[in-house]
Amino acid sequence: MPDEPWVDDAAAVDQPDAVVDPDEEADVLDDADDADDEGAGNGKPKRRGKVKKRHTVARVLAVTTLALAMVTGLTVVYSFRHLSGNLNVADYSQDLQNRPEKKKVEGPKEPLNILIMGTDTRQGEGNNIDNQAGEGGSDTTILVHLSADREHAYGISIPRDSMVDRPACDKGAIPAASYQMWNAAFAIGGPACTIQQFEQLTGILVDHYVTVDFNGFQEMVDAVGGVEVCIPETIDDRSHGIYLEAGTREISGRQALSYVRQRYAVGDGSDIGRLKRQQAFVASMSNKVLSAGTLTSPTRLLGFLNAATKSLTVDPGLSNMGKIAKLGIEFRNINPSNIQFLTIPWTVDPSNPNRVWAPEAKVVWRRIALDKPLTRRLTVDAISAARPPDGQEKTKNKKNKNGSASASPSATPTDQADQAAAAAGLCT
Repeated sequence: MPDEPWVDDAAAVDQPDAVVDPDEEADVLDDADDADDEGAGNGKPKRRGKVKKRHTVARVLAVTTLALAMVTGLTVVYSFRHLSGNLNVADYSQDLQNRPEKKKVEGPKEPLNILIMGTDTRQGEGNNIDNQAGEGGSDTTILVHLSADREHAYGISIPRDSMVDRPACDKGAIPAASYQMWNAAFAIGGPACTIQQFEQLTGILVDHYVTVDFNGFQEMVDAVGGVEVCIPETIDDRSHGIYLEAGTREISGRQALSYVRQRYAVGDGSDIGRLKRQQAFVASMSNKVLSAGTLTSPTRLLGFLNAATKSLTVDPGLSNMGKIAKLGIEFRNINPSNIQFLTIPWTVDPSNPNRVWAPEAKVVWRRIALDKPLTRRLTVDAISAARPPDGQEKTKNKKNKNGSASASPSATPTDQADQAAAAAGLCT
Protein backbone atom coordinates (compact mmCIF):
# COMPACT_ATOMS: atom_id res chain seq x y z
CA MET A 1 0.00 0.00 0.00
CA PRO A 2 1.60 3.31 -1.07
CA ASP A 3 2.50 5.89 1.49
CA GLU A 4 -0.04 8.66 1.99
CA PRO A 5 1.08 11.90 0.34
CA TRP A 6 2.94 14.28 2.64
CA VAL A 7 1.14 17.52 3.40
CA ASP A 8 2.84 20.54 4.96
CA ASP A 9 0.63 21.89 7.76
CA ALA A 10 1.50 25.41 6.67
CA ALA A 11 -0.36 24.82 3.40
CA ALA A 12 -3.61 25.07 5.32
CA VAL A 13 -2.84 28.71 5.85
CA ASP A 14 -2.65 29.25 2.10
CA GLN A 15 -6.07 27.84 1.29
CA PRO A 16 -8.03 30.75 -0.23
CA ASP A 17 -11.41 29.46 0.94
CA ALA A 18 -10.34 28.76 4.49
CA VAL A 19 -12.23 30.65 7.18
CA VAL A 20 -10.23 31.14 10.33
CA ASP A 21 -11.77 32.31 13.57
CA PRO A 22 -9.96 35.48 14.70
CA ASP A 23 -9.31 33.97 18.13
CA GLU A 24 -7.69 30.89 16.52
CA GLU A 25 -5.66 32.77 13.91
CA ALA A 26 -2.60 33.24 16.09
CA ASP A 27 -2.60 29.49 16.97
CA VAL A 28 -2.74 28.53 13.29
CA LEU A 29 0.28 30.71 12.53
CA ASP A 30 2.18 29.19 15.45
CA ASP A 31 1.40 25.69 14.14
CA ALA A 32 2.67 26.70 10.71
CA ASP A 33 5.96 27.87 12.20
CA ASP A 34 6.28 24.58 14.11
CA ALA A 35 5.67 22.59 10.90
CA ASP A 36 8.36 24.59 9.11
CA ASP A 37 10.83 23.75 11.86
CA GLU A 38 9.97 20.04 11.69
CA GLY A 39 10.23 20.03 7.90
CA ALA A 40 13.66 21.59 8.05
CA GLY A 41 14.79 18.87 10.43
CA ASN A 42 13.57 16.11 8.04
CA GLY A 43 15.18 17.64 4.98
CA LYS A 44 11.78 18.15 3.38
CA PRO A 45 10.96 21.32 1.44
CA LYS A 46 9.47 24.17 3.47
CA ARG A 47 6.37 25.99 2.40
CA ARG A 48 5.67 29.15 4.29
CA GLY A 49 2.21 30.70 4.55
CA LYS A 50 1.59 34.29 3.53
CA VAL A 51 3.11 35.60 6.70
CA LYS A 52 5.26 38.04 4.80
CA LYS A 53 2.16 39.62 3.33
CA ARG A 54 0.64 39.94 6.79
CA HIS A 55 3.80 41.68 7.99
CA THR A 56 3.50 44.10 5.08
CA VAL A 57 -0.12 44.92 5.96
CA ALA A 58 0.86 45.39 9.59
CA ARG A 59 3.62 47.79 8.59
CA VAL A 60 1.21 49.77 6.42
CA LEU A 61 -1.25 50.00 9.28
CA ALA A 62 1.47 51.06 11.69
CA VAL A 63 2.78 53.73 9.34
CA THR A 64 -0.76 54.97 8.67
CA THR A 65 -1.51 55.16 12.39
CA LEU A 66 1.75 57.00 13.00
CA ALA A 67 0.96 59.43 10.18
CA LEU A 68 -2.51 60.08 11.58
CA ALA A 69 -1.05 60.65 15.03
CA MET A 70 1.48 63.10 13.59
CA VAL A 71 -1.19 64.96 11.60
CA THR A 72 -3.43 65.12 14.67
CA GLY A 73 -0.55 66.32 16.81
CA LEU A 74 0.46 68.92 14.25
CA THR A 75 -3.17 70.06 13.99
CA VAL A 76 -3.34 70.49 17.75
CA VAL A 77 -0.06 72.38 17.77
CA TYR A 78 -1.19 74.54 14.85
CA SER A 79 -4.55 75.24 16.52
CA PHE A 80 -2.80 76.05 19.80
CA ARG A 81 -0.38 78.43 18.11
CA HIS A 82 -3.07 79.91 15.88
CA LEU A 83 -5.43 80.59 18.77
CA SER A 84 -2.62 81.94 20.93
CA GLY A 85 -1.56 84.16 18.04
CA ASN A 86 -5.06 85.62 17.90
CA LEU A 87 -4.73 87.07 21.38
CA ASN A 88 -3.73 90.65 22.03
CA VAL A 89 -1.64 90.98 25.19
CA ALA A 90 -1.41 94.22 27.17
CA ASP A 91 0.49 94.75 30.42
CA TYR A 92 -1.01 97.57 32.49
CA SER A 93 0.72 96.63 35.74
CA GLN A 94 3.18 99.54 35.47
CA ASP A 95 0.26 101.99 35.21
CA LEU A 96 -1.37 100.88 38.47
CA GLN A 97 -0.54 102.11 41.95
CA ASN A 98 -1.70 101.73 45.56
CA ARG A 99 -3.07 98.31 44.72
CA PRO A 100 -5.02 96.50 47.47
CA GLU A 101 -3.57 93.44 49.13
CA LYS A 102 -5.26 90.13 48.57
CA LYS A 103 -7.03 88.90 51.68
CA LYS A 104 -5.99 85.56 53.16
CA VAL A 105 -8.87 83.11 52.98
CA GLU A 106 -9.48 79.45 53.71
CA GLY A 107 -9.52 77.04 50.82
CA PRO A 108 -7.36 74.68 48.78
CA LYS A 109 -6.47 77.51 46.37
CA GLU A 110 -6.60 81.28 46.15
CA PRO A 111 -9.79 82.93 44.92
CA LEU A 112 -9.52 84.52 41.48
CA ASN A 113 -10.90 87.89 40.38
CA ILE A 114 -11.11 88.63 36.66
CA LEU A 115 -12.26 92.05 35.42
CA ILE A 116 -13.98 91.91 32.03
CA MET A 117 -14.45 95.13 30.08
CA GLY A 118 -16.56 95.25 26.93
CA THR A 119 -15.75 98.10 24.57
CA ASP A 120 -18.66 99.91 22.95
CA THR A 121 -16.67 101.32 20.04
CA ARG A 122 -18.58 101.38 16.75
CA GLN A 123 -15.35 101.63 14.75
CA GLY A 124 -14.23 98.65 12.69
CA GLU A 125 -16.02 96.02 10.66
CA GLY A 126 -19.11 94.63 12.35
CA ASN A 127 -19.11 97.06 15.26
CA ASN A 128 -21.67 99.58 13.95
CA ILE A 129 -24.42 96.99 14.13
CA ASP A 130 -26.99 99.43 15.55
CA ASN A 131 -26.32 102.09 12.90
CA GLN A 132 -24.44 104.30 15.35
CA ALA A 133 -20.80 105.33 15.29
CA GLY A 134 -18.13 106.52 17.67
CA GLU A 135 -15.29 105.36 19.87
CA GLY A 136 -17.28 105.44 23.13
CA GLY A 137 -16.02 103.90 26.34
CA SER A 138 -16.60 100.66 28.17
CA ASP A 139 -20.11 99.44 27.56
CA THR A 140 -19.81 96.63 30.11
CA THR A 141 -17.76 96.00 33.23
CA ILE A 142 -18.11 92.64 34.95
CA LEU A 143 -16.11 91.19 37.82
CA VAL A 144 -15.89 87.39 37.60
CA HIS A 145 -15.09 85.93 41.02
CA LEU A 146 -14.05 82.28 41.40
CA SER A 147 -14.09 81.02 44.99
CA ALA A 148 -11.07 79.40 46.61
CA ASP A 149 -12.90 76.08 46.95
CA ARG A 150 -13.85 76.28 43.24
CA GLU A 151 -17.51 75.68 44.09
CA HIS A 152 -18.95 79.14 43.39
CA ALA A 153 -18.55 81.76 40.70
CA TYR A 154 -20.17 85.19 40.40
CA GLY A 155 -20.38 87.59 37.51
CA ILE A 156 -21.08 91.04 39.01
CA SER A 157 -22.02 93.80 36.56
CA ILE A 158 -21.37 97.47 37.26
CA PRO A 159 -23.77 99.91 35.53
CA ARG A 160 -21.81 102.11 33.16
CA ASP A 161 -23.67 105.23 34.33
CA SER A 162 -22.96 104.66 38.03
CA MET A 163 -21.83 107.90 39.66
CA VAL A 164 -18.54 107.43 41.53
CA ASP A 165 -15.50 109.36 42.72
CA ARG A 166 -12.83 108.41 40.23
CA PRO A 167 -9.28 108.07 41.60
CA ALA A 168 -6.21 109.43 39.84
CA CYS A 169 -4.98 107.24 36.98
CA ASP A 170 -1.73 106.69 35.11
CA LYS A 171 0.25 107.46 38.27
CA GLY A 172 -1.34 110.88 38.62
CA ALA A 173 -1.16 111.90 34.96
CA ILE A 174 -4.98 111.72 34.96
CA PRO A 175 -6.19 113.60 38.05
CA ALA A 176 -8.88 112.32 40.36
CA ALA A 177 -12.42 113.66 39.92
CA SER A 178 -15.61 113.52 41.97
CA TYR A 179 -19.07 112.50 40.87
CA GLN A 180 -18.08 110.90 37.57
CA MET A 181 -19.82 108.27 35.48
CA TRP A 182 -18.21 104.86 35.81
CA ASN A 183 -17.37 104.40 32.13
CA ALA A 184 -15.67 107.82 31.89
CA ALA A 185 -12.54 106.13 33.29
CA PHE A 186 -12.28 103.91 30.23
CA ALA A 187 -12.89 106.79 27.83
CA ILE A 188 -10.21 108.92 29.52
CA GLY A 189 -7.58 106.38 30.51
CA GLY A 190 -8.52 103.07 28.88
CA PRO A 191 -8.53 99.69 30.64
CA ALA A 192 -5.75 100.68 33.06
CA CYS A 193 -7.82 103.54 34.48
CA THR A 194 -10.87 101.27 34.81
CA ILE A 195 -8.80 98.69 36.70
CA GLN A 196 -7.39 101.42 38.96
CA GLN A 197 -10.88 102.75 39.59
CA PHE A 198 -12.27 99.30 40.38
CA GLU A 199 -9.50 98.35 42.79
CA GLN A 200 -9.60 101.66 44.66
CA LEU A 201 -13.39 101.71 45.06
CA THR A 202 -13.87 98.04 45.97
CA GLY A 203 -10.66 97.04 47.76
CA ILE A 204 -10.45 93.93 45.56
CA LEU A 205 -7.22 93.03 43.78
CA VAL A 206 -7.71 92.19 40.10
CA ASP A 207 -5.80 88.98 39.24
CA HIS A 208 -6.58 89.03 35.51
CA TYR A 209 -8.23 91.42 33.09
CA VAL A 210 -9.85 90.97 29.70
CA THR A 211 -11.32 93.41 27.19
CA VAL A 212 -13.77 92.18 24.56
CA ASP A 213 -14.96 93.94 21.41
CA PHE A 214 -18.44 93.62 19.93
CA ASN A 215 -17.38 92.10 16.62
CA GLY A 216 -15.87 89.11 18.39
CA PHE A 217 -19.04 88.67 20.41
CA GLN A 218 -21.06 88.41 17.20
CA GLU A 219 -18.73 85.77 15.77
CA MET A 220 -18.81 83.74 18.99
CA VAL A 221 -22.60 83.50 18.84
CA ASP A 222 -22.51 82.39 15.20
CA ALA A 223 -19.78 79.84 15.95
CA VAL A 224 -22.05 77.93 18.37
CA GLY A 225 -25.00 78.09 15.99
CA GLY A 226 -26.94 80.82 17.78
CA VAL A 227 -28.14 81.31 21.36
CA GLU A 228 -31.65 80.84 22.72
CA VAL A 229 -33.52 83.81 24.18
CA CYS A 230 -37.07 84.35 25.37
CA ILE A 231 -38.66 87.62 24.25
CA PRO A 232 -41.94 88.51 25.99
CA GLU A 233 -42.91 91.29 23.57
CA THR A 234 -41.91 91.98 19.98
CA ILE A 235 -38.87 94.26 19.72
CA ASP A 236 -39.29 96.68 16.83
CA ASP A 237 -36.54 99.27 16.51
CA ARG A 238 -35.59 98.96 12.86
CA SER A 239 -33.90 102.36 12.89
CA HIS A 240 -31.23 100.67 15.03
CA GLY A 241 -31.27 97.44 13.05
CA ILE A 242 -33.37 95.19 15.25
CA TYR A 243 -36.71 93.44 14.82
CA LEU A 244 -37.45 90.32 16.87
CA GLU A 245 -40.90 88.83 17.29
CA ALA A 246 -42.07 87.67 20.71
CA GLY A 247 -41.34 84.08 21.64
CA THR A 248 -38.49 81.72 22.46
CA ARG A 249 -35.97 81.18 19.69
CA GLU A 250 -32.28 81.02 18.85
CA ILE A 251 -30.87 84.24 17.46
CA SER A 252 -27.79 84.69 15.29
CA GLY A 253 -24.72 86.78 16.04
CA ARG A 254 -25.92 89.94 14.31
CA GLN A 255 -29.32 89.75 16.01
CA ALA A 256 -27.69 88.95 19.35
CA LEU A 257 -25.41 91.96 19.14
CA SER A 258 -28.36 94.26 18.54
CA TYR A 259 -30.32 92.51 21.28
CA VAL A 260 -27.73 92.99 24.04
CA ARG A 261 -26.98 96.56 22.93
CA GLN A 262 -30.61 97.63 22.68
CA ARG A 263 -31.86 99.90 25.41
CA TYR A 264 -34.85 102.10 24.66
CA ALA A 265 -37.08 99.66 22.74
CA VAL A 266 -36.89 96.87 25.33
CA GLY A 267 -38.29 96.68 28.83
CA ASP A 268 -38.21 99.96 30.74
CA GLY A 269 -35.44 101.41 28.55
CA SER A 270 -32.93 101.65 31.40
CA ASP A 271 -29.27 100.75 31.40
CA ILE A 272 -29.97 98.47 34.38
CA GLY A 273 -32.46 96.58 32.23
CA ARG A 274 -29.89 96.20 29.50
CA LEU A 275 -27.36 94.85 32.02
CA LYS A 276 -29.86 92.26 33.20
CA ARG A 277 -30.56 91.24 29.60
CA GLN A 278 -26.82 90.90 28.93
CA GLN A 279 -26.47 88.69 32.01
CA ALA A 280 -29.31 86.45 30.83
CA PHE A 281 -27.77 86.18 27.39
CA VAL A 282 -24.30 85.32 28.73
CA ALA A 283 -25.89 82.66 30.97
CA SER A 284 -27.70 81.15 27.99
CA MET A 285 -24.56 81.25 25.85
CA SER A 286 -22.58 79.58 28.65
CA ASN A 287 -25.12 76.76 28.60
CA LYS A 288 -24.72 76.44 24.84
CA VAL A 289 -20.92 76.43 24.97
CA LEU A 290 -20.87 73.81 27.73
CA SER A 291 -23.41 71.61 25.95
CA ALA A 292 -22.43 68.34 24.31
CA GLY A 293 -23.36 69.79 20.93
CA THR A 294 -20.49 72.27 21.21
CA LEU A 295 -17.86 70.38 23.20
CA THR A 296 -18.13 67.25 21.03
CA SER A 297 -18.00 69.15 17.74
CA PRO A 298 -14.40 70.06 16.85
CA THR A 299 -15.57 72.43 14.10
CA ARG A 300 -17.99 74.28 16.36
CA LEU A 301 -15.61 74.36 19.33
CA LEU A 302 -12.63 75.58 17.30
CA GLY A 303 -14.87 78.15 15.61
CA PHE A 304 -15.96 79.48 18.99
CA LEU A 305 -12.40 79.58 20.33
CA ASN A 306 -11.15 81.26 17.17
CA ALA A 307 -13.83 83.95 17.40
CA ALA A 308 -13.29 84.41 21.12
CA THR A 309 -9.52 84.75 20.97
CA LYS A 310 -9.65 87.24 18.09
CA SER A 311 -11.84 89.55 20.16
CA LEU A 312 -9.79 89.48 23.36
CA THR A 313 -7.06 91.63 24.85
CA VAL A 314 -5.65 89.93 27.93
CA ASP A 315 -3.01 90.39 30.62
CA PRO A 316 0.34 88.53 30.40
CA GLY A 317 -1.00 85.90 32.80
CA LEU A 318 -3.42 84.78 30.05
CA SER A 319 -1.09 85.31 27.11
CA ASN A 320 -1.56 81.91 25.45
CA MET A 321 -4.13 79.14 25.16
CA GLY A 322 -2.28 76.97 27.66
CA LYS A 323 -2.74 79.58 30.37
CA ILE A 324 -6.35 80.19 29.39
CA ALA A 325 -7.06 76.45 29.36
CA LYS A 326 -5.53 76.17 32.82
CA LEU A 327 -7.87 78.93 34.00
CA GLY A 328 -10.84 77.22 32.33
CA ILE A 329 -10.05 73.97 34.14
CA GLU A 330 -10.59 75.82 37.41
CA PHE A 331 -14.29 76.09 36.52
CA ARG A 332 -14.79 72.44 35.53
CA ASN A 333 -16.37 71.19 38.76
CA ILE A 334 -18.68 74.12 39.46
CA ASN A 335 -22.36 73.26 39.36
CA PRO A 336 -24.05 75.64 36.86
CA SER A 337 -26.54 76.54 39.59
CA ASN A 338 -23.61 77.99 41.55
CA ILE A 339 -22.64 80.29 38.67
CA GLN A 340 -24.67 83.46 39.21
CA PHE A 341 -24.85 86.76 37.36
CA LEU A 342 -26.03 89.86 39.20
CA THR A 343 -25.83 93.66 39.18
CA ILE A 344 -24.14 95.53 42.01
CA PRO A 345 -26.88 96.95 44.28
CA TRP A 346 -27.83 100.46 43.17
CA THR A 347 -30.34 103.21 43.77
CA VAL A 348 -31.52 106.18 41.75
CA ASP A 349 -29.44 109.31 42.25
CA PRO A 350 -31.84 111.90 43.73
CA SER A 351 -30.14 114.75 41.86
CA ASN A 352 -29.44 112.93 38.62
CA PRO A 353 -31.22 110.24 36.55
CA ASN A 354 -28.05 108.17 36.65
CA ARG A 355 -27.37 105.59 39.33
CA VAL A 356 -25.31 105.48 42.50
CA TRP A 357 -24.27 102.38 44.42
CA ALA A 358 -26.58 101.42 47.27
CA PRO A 359 -25.19 100.74 50.76
CA GLU A 360 -25.49 97.00 50.05
CA ALA A 361 -22.79 97.36 47.41
CA LYS A 362 -20.16 97.64 50.16
CA VAL A 363 -21.44 94.38 51.61
CA VAL A 364 -21.09 92.65 48.24
CA TRP A 365 -17.53 93.86 47.68
CA ARG A 366 -16.49 93.00 51.24
CA ARG A 367 -17.84 89.45 50.98
CA ILE A 368 -16.15 88.98 47.60
CA ALA A 369 -12.84 90.27 48.98
CA LEU A 370 -13.15 87.77 51.86
CA ASP A 371 -14.30 85.02 49.47
CA LYS A 372 -17.60 84.50 51.27
CA PRO A 373 -20.74 83.32 49.41
CA LEU A 374 -23.25 86.07 48.71
CA THR A 375 -26.43 85.80 50.73
CA ARG A 376 -29.83 85.24 49.18
CA ARG A 377 -30.78 88.82 49.97
CA LEU A 378 -27.85 90.04 47.85
CA THR A 379 -28.66 87.69 44.97
CA VAL A 380 -32.42 88.08 44.94
CA ASP A 381 -32.58 88.85 41.22
CA ALA A 382 -29.43 86.96 40.18
CA ILE A 383 -29.54 84.85 37.01
CA SER A 384 -28.23 81.30 37.24
CA ALA A 385 -26.24 79.69 34.44
CA ALA A 386 -28.26 76.55 35.13
CA ARG A 387 -31.57 78.21 34.33
CA PRO A 388 -31.53 81.40 32.27
CA PRO A 389 -34.93 83.15 31.89
CA ASP A 390 -36.93 81.14 29.38
CA GLY A 391 -40.54 81.86 30.22
CA GLN A 392 -41.10 78.30 31.39
CA GLU A 393 -41.06 78.99 35.12
CA LYS A 394 -44.16 80.97 35.99
CA THR A 395 -44.42 82.43 39.45
CA LYS A 396 -47.51 81.71 41.49
CA ASN A 397 -47.80 84.98 43.35
CA LYS A 398 -47.15 88.22 41.47
CA LYS A 399 -47.89 91.28 43.53
CA ASN A 400 -46.81 93.67 40.80
CA LYS A 401 -48.10 92.84 37.32
CA ASN A 402 -47.37 96.08 35.52
CA GLY A 403 -43.66 95.39 34.88
CA SER A 404 -42.41 98.09 37.22
CA ALA A 405 -38.76 97.79 38.14
CA SER A 406 -39.30 99.05 41.66
CA ALA A 407 -40.27 96.47 44.23
CA SER A 408 -42.59 97.25 47.09
CA PRO A 409 -41.36 96.67 50.66
CA SER A 410 -43.73 93.71 50.98
CA ALA A 411 -42.63 92.07 47.73
CA THR A 412 -41.20 88.57 48.04
CA PRO A 413 -37.80 87.67 46.53
CA THR A 414 -39.63 85.96 43.68
CA ASP A 415 -41.68 89.09 43.04
CA GLN A 416 -38.57 91.26 42.97
CA ALA A 417 -36.80 88.90 40.58
CA ASP A 418 -39.83 88.89 38.26
CA GLN A 419 -40.07 92.67 38.33
CA ALA A 420 -36.36 93.01 37.50
CA ALA A 421 -36.75 90.54 34.63
CA ALA A 422 -39.79 92.39 33.24
CA ALA A 423 -37.91 95.69 33.42
CA ALA A 424 -35.12 94.11 31.38
CA GLY A 425 -37.49 92.78 28.73
CA LEU A 426 -37.03 89.16 29.83
CA CYS A 427 -39.57 86.38 30.22
CA THR A 428 -40.66 85.60 33.77
